[in-house]
Formats: sequence, structure tokens, C-alpha cells
Amino acid sequence: MSLKKFKPTTPGQRHKVATDFAELTKATPEKSLLAPMKKSGGRNNDGRMTMRYLGGGHKQRYRIIDFKREKFDIPATVKSIEYDPNRTANIALLFYADGEKRYIIAPNGLKVGDVVLSGKTALPNVGHAMFLSDVPLGTVIHNIELKPGAGGIIARGAGTYAQLNARDGKYAIVKMPSGETRMILTTCLATIGSVSNAEHNLVVSGKAGRSRWLGRRPRVRGVVMNPVDHPMGGGEGRNAGGHPRSRNGMPAKGFKTRSKTKYSDKLIVERRKK
Repeated sequence: MSLKKFKPTTPGQRHKVATDFAELTKATPEKSLLAPMKKSGGRNNDGRMTMRYLGGGHKQRYRIIDFKREKFDIPATVKSIEYDPNRTANIALLFYADGEKRYIIAPNGLKVGDVVLSGKTALPNVGHAMFLSDVPLGTVIHNIELKPGAGGIIARGAGTYAQLNARDGKYAIVKMPSGETRMILTTCLATIGSVSNAEHNLVVSGKAGRSRWLGRRPRVRGVVMNPVDHPMGGGEGRNAGGHPRSRNGMPAKGFKTRSKTKYSDKLIVERRKK
């Protein structure tokens, strides 16, 4: 997808940068793969606000995405590339040979008419889902499982990808999007290629109203609050602050919150760069 800039005909258009959606081939979603989405406004079952800065936004319906890719050895044809309001990446509608329809996260370079496969018979082509034991070393992958059969949870956002660096016994050594290198069981599935819509991070909304359309309310800084509302609140004029911390007192800006006894520590080969 390419980006388009706008002439400054209004204040909101002046700095706006948007994607042109040229990759998309269908405007309406597949009805059988939709589910309702109810907005909470950040309130719990007592009606109390437990998450701040949520509320409003356009009504959306959830697209049921196949993260597991467990229909092994059944070829599927890509029928359309579509927009998904619930994620930064585009999605692809697959028609399987047995008649079933499913959505997957669309990788970069996947086109309408392409045939994709998953399982042991899959080839290392864009959109194919393979076990890490079968993926050639150095391949760029996304939608990676951490537990066999649980579904892909790593590298699902727009433009993200990981890379298979090596294999050691029952583990594959994968370099994550964060730069961390970690071991994952070779019986886990991953999809070949990088995620579509890589220029999403260059989009500039242009106005506050576009955040409201997405259900994001204005975020208030802690230092402008009163002491009763935030540890960094209070003070005369702009003399506020102290040590940066969250609303419930957890230090920020470099304070490590990861548990020292985390089970996955032994699987991490190299930490991400700071």
C-alpha cells in the first residue's frame, strides 16, 4: 500500500497522511465470518470505569480470523484482500477446496487467486503455514505459535515479521520483531512472509476527531492532575512531577516489571536491545 498526502483545504487535512487502500479488493466483509462486538466504554459489570480513555467510536463487527491454520493439506484460494477495523493488518478471505471459508492475516505480497496450504505438504511460499521444523533457515515468518495448536500470537501487527535463525534439537531459534532471540518448539506453526500494510506506522491522523472515531478519548497527563488523582499531581503552576510513576505508584521509565522467576527465561537466548 502506498501513502497519500492531502492539500491543506482544512486544518484537519493539513498534516493528514493516509493509506490509499490500493491493495484492497472487496469493500464488504463475508457475512458468515462476522461476530457482534459490544463496546464497554471501559466500564466493568458494576458500571465503574476500570480502563480510562475508552469510549465512543464507530460501531464495528469482529472478523473471525483463523490463527490456527489447522486445515492441513487442503488447498485454499485467496478470494479477496479486505480491511479489518480491529487490527492494523489487512485480512485475506480464503475459499478452501472443501467449501469452507476463512479469514487469515494477509501477508505482504499475497494476491487474489493465489493458492495457500498448511501442514507438512506446504511449501515455503508467501501465505503458506508450515511447522518450524520444516521452514528453511533464514526465512521471514509471522503469526507464530508459542504452544503447538494454540494459534499464532507473535508477529501479527502491520509490517511485523520474525526470522528463523537456527534449530537446536526440539527447539527453533527465532529472532522476534522486538529484536529478542528466543527458542520455540519446532512443532509450532508459522506463516511464511511478513504482515501486510507495512506503512501503517507512517499514517498521520491529522485531527483529534479521528481518534474519537476509533474509540479513543483524550489522555490526560498525570502531572496536570491533583494529588488525589495521581502521584505526580499537584504543585504550584508547572512545578509538578517528581519520579515518573503510574497512577497506582509503579515506577516508570526503566523500572523492570518482569518477574525474576518467569518460566520462559530459560527459552530466551538474547534479550531485546534497549
